Amino acid sequence: MKQEMTSADVAAIVAELTSGETTLLDAKIEKIYQPDENEIRINLFARNRGRDNLIIESGRRLHMSRYLKESPKVAQSFPMLLRKHIMGARIISIEQHEFDRIVKIGLMRGGEESVLIAELFSKGNIILTDKEGKIILPMKPVTFKERRIRSGEIYELPKNQINPMKTSLEEMKEIFAASDRDTIRSLANQFNLGGLYSEEIFKRCGVDKTKPAAELTDEEIRILFDAINEMLDPIRKSRFSPRLILREKKEKGKAEPAEKDMETVSMEKAAEQKYVLPPGTEIADVVAMNLAQYKDLPFIEFKTFSEALDEAFGKPALKEIEVKKEDIKQDKKLGIYERRLKQQTETIEKFSREIEKNTKIAESIYSNYAFAESVLKVLNGARGSGRSWDEIKKIIETAKKENSNDAAKAIVSIQPADASVTVDLKDFKAVLDIRKTIPQNANVYYDAAKKFEKKKDGAIKALADTQAIIEKKEKEKKEDKTKSAEFTVRRKKHWYDRFKWFVSSDGFLVVGGRDSDSNEEIFKKYMEKRDIVFHTQYPGAPLTVIKTEGKEVPETTLFEAATFAVSHSTLWKGGNASGDCYMIKGGQVSKTPETGEYVPKGSFIIRGERRYFEDVVLELAVGLELKAETRAIGGPISAVLKNGAYVCEVVPGKFNQNDLSKKMYRLYTDVIKDQKFLKQIASPDLIAMMMPPGESDIRKGPDNGKPAPEMNDE
Repeated sequence: MKQEMTSADVAAIVAELTSGETTLLDAKIEKIYQPDENEIRINLFARNRGRDNLIIESGRRLHMSRYLKESPKVAQSFPMLLRKHIMGARIISIEQHEFDRIVKIGLMRGGEESVLIAELFSKGNIILTDKEGKIILPMKPVTFKERRIRSGEIYELPKNQINPMKTSLEEMKEIFAASDRDTIRSLANQFNLGGLYSEEIFKRCGVDKTKPAAELTDEEIRILFDAINEMLDPIRKSRFSPRLILREKKEKGKAEPAEKDMETVSMEKAAEQKYVLPPGTEIADVVAMNLAQYKDLPFIEFKTFSEALDEAFGKPALKEIEVKKEDIKQDKKLGIYERRLKQQTETIEKFSREIEKNTKIAESIYSNYAFAESVLKVLNGARGSGRSWDEIKKIIETAKKENSNDAAKAIVSIQPADASVTVDLKDFKAVLDIRKTIPQNANVYYDAAKKFEKKKDGAIKALADTQAIIEKKEKEKKEDKTKSAEFTVRRKKHWYDRFKWFVSSDGFLVVGGRDSDSNEEIFKKYMEKRDIVFHTQYPGAPLTVIKTEGKEVPETTLFEAATFAVSHSTLWKGGNASGDCYMIKGGQVSKTPETGEYVPKGSFIIRGERRYFEDVVLELAVGLELKAETRAIGGPISAVLKNGAYVCEVVPGKFNQNDLSKKMYRLYTDVIKDQKFLKQIASPDLIAMMMPPGESDIRKGPDNGKPAPEMNDE
């Protein structure tokens, strides 16, 4: 299957897109995308077909398509600039430059004309120019020996070749008379027809294609001239028979037998099958017309040439991307060492193939010793007699045609630069240096095999190292699983997480503000009249609320809430051992001041009777809840002991929150061996959120209530 469109293909698609129901003339350009490095997709609205997509891939193809690649999430500069210049423009012309693989699309927007040029030959480009040919922007700015494709430069076309659609009989005679090649090469190269269509002409007319072009008779040239025009007539008249040519599928050099009665598939049947190829077949070619050389091969017909091109180029291109995506997806699933192992395995397989190939070529040279030596003698004799490489090549070509010399027939090609020749030794093709003996030539391949052996040994050692790392990681993973079997992170999001909070020994939720803003939020959003509120007489205390849910609150919870309120106040910062607070109902708290008074943010008006709690001891605890949820918890010691494990008791002291939290985390690492689990539920930052303001000391550590080790100022 060819990798790019031929000049005849380009002529056919241009004819199709400028005539009848398939025309793009007067179509409006809507958006332009660049899904690939060399490809743009033009979304347009065309008469008779509605919205459609024109694909232009530089150096390869141009056709309408239904196989659309995904557009990049971030648009590249080229399609964005194209949108700026030609979005909303109408197509006023589409033409092929001579018989070359260059298509010019004329555009009109707001009275301004521009031209989008698609170069479909090797190393092609997509270029936007103004009416005078000045380059507005190219997809790929490049500089060649004879022309520059850059913004601001005048666009220069590549050197013209002969256009067979316009060549007269007399011009053809002159061209053949001046040629130093055989007829088929002259036709393929000078008339821009390529190998396929040149072969087709000779299939139709019977002229000897190997005859030197300069020796053709006038009658033979006239026959060739008529055959060319007959072949190109469907393009002139836009009467196409678009089709995919099929052949037996080949895999790893072996032909897989196709179905016995492999039939020609009609357009209707192809549409029914969604263009599924018959079993055992693959696409051999895509053509716009019926060719004599394909008469014995099955094919699938299409309504338009664009559809056929789309199946031959668009569908495989999309499938290739899907395969790449799947490979990337699979690679992502693999870890770094698994990917490395895969690459190393592939490299070892590659080295093994190279070792086998070079060894077999060396053995083949020895098994064909006499024959290989005769080839070298012929060439050395010719060079010794003073003949040039060009003369030797001509002699060999003549001997091949006359079938007069076995050595000549075995020569595949000659490389004058390094005085070597590629010889077909039946089983393998070997490159032989004519300056070396047969054993020396064989040793070149043996040496190459040895080099690959060394590389393979190195790769095998590297692979073993990688396998050892993977085994070690697997072992560590299993150990981690064993360690963490007791602990699984179970965490939910709660509305009270952003406040200070604890769950009392009796199961009541108690929340307190962290600052004036969160005090306000608790009051406005979460406090109910039935709740119980604690506060201190001292500034900087949290608004502490017991969420009663209408239930009677036991004294144990009331005393825990009192401890929580005084411990999170400025009393702790002052290093006090105890403090006072009071309790009220939620309905007694208000933000409405007396006339002439002002209530700052975070402060409240308390009306009615209060119950006081005096000389409440300042002490708190931090522990780990490992039941329904796994998390760090803080609060009065009795509440934390009831709901958690590994409890640290904290009192006012001399170490700030951050230092003490880190120390507490280190203590937890001694009793919780699963470091990953511990960091997820009780990192130093999470512990710090449970701590009171100001400086503290650890009175007892988490190791079964034993006193914490002495801390120092370092």
